[in-house]
Amino acid sequence: MYRSIVLALPVLALAAVPLHADEISDTLQSAIEAYESGDVQYALEELDYARSKLLELKTDALSGFLPEAPEGWTREIDTESNAAMAMMGGGVSAQADYTSPEGEHYGLQMFADNPMVASMSAMINNAGAMGLKTDRIGRQKFALQDNQTMGLIANRILIQLEGPDADARKMLLESMDFEAMANFGN
Repeated sequence: MYRSIVLALPVLALAAVPLHADEISDTLQSAIEAYESGDVQYALEELDYARSKLLELKTDALSGFLPEAPEGWTREIDTESNAAMAMMGGGVSAQADYTSPEGEHYGLQMFADNPMVASMSAMINNAGAMGLKTDRIGRQKFALQDNQTMGLIANRILIQLEGPDADARKMLLESMDFEAMANFGN
């Protein structure tokens, strides 16, 4: 009897300490309260809002994998690139435009956890059999077609890089941390 009380004391002490609240957890709690009071519509609205905030966090995390601009280059991150993802089946995206010192433009897009990624995986994995040129960057396989380089990281993150020079595209991709990207969102 005394043993079970002594073992329960640390659990009770932790329960007495309030957890740090943030906008997302507050919204989720509000959804629970609305559900418990019978206001299903408001509960759904709160869940949708919490989901949008979680997707923002995930988008910001994915954007962190966009490479810095090489010396002499410029980079502009597209903060609106994720807006259309709902129409494309969900997931998150990140995009940046790079300009070389010579004025050449390169566009890098990443899509994660989206049905489009699954449909592109067969093409990328079988690029050589389809007559496309392939290249390895680190341990990742990329397909090259015209002015585009495409790769699939961890079977869930599609990278598309467009630009006129294959060597410059490779240089940009070589600066990315694909190993860390494979664990994105976990």
